Amino acid sequence: MTSKQRSRLKGLAMNIEPIFQIGKGGLTPEITEAVSDALEKRELIKINILKNCDDDRMALAEALAERTNSELVQIIGKKIVLFRYQRDPKKRKIEIED
Repeated sequence: MTSKQRSRLKGLAMNIEPIFQIGKGGLTPEITEAVSDALEKRELIKINILKNCDDDRMALAEALAERTNSELVQIIGKKIVLFRYQRDPKKRKIEIED
């Protein structure tokens, strides 16, 4: 992903609210599956890491991106932004320039 594409996604992510929270339980298979489903529907999502989560934010974000086959757009504070294109090109909501 180029810096221009990442910048566009960061701008879009500023206006969305976190839809998941990762807490004391850490990254479970259930959370991973739910995030993957949400990425399929929304393409761009924001996840909140709670204070009681002991895992490293960067490691958590990278693991989640890898498990969901998505791009890590940014980590800002305790929030993670992920992006993954909709599989069906006709249903894509977000187009980023090449």
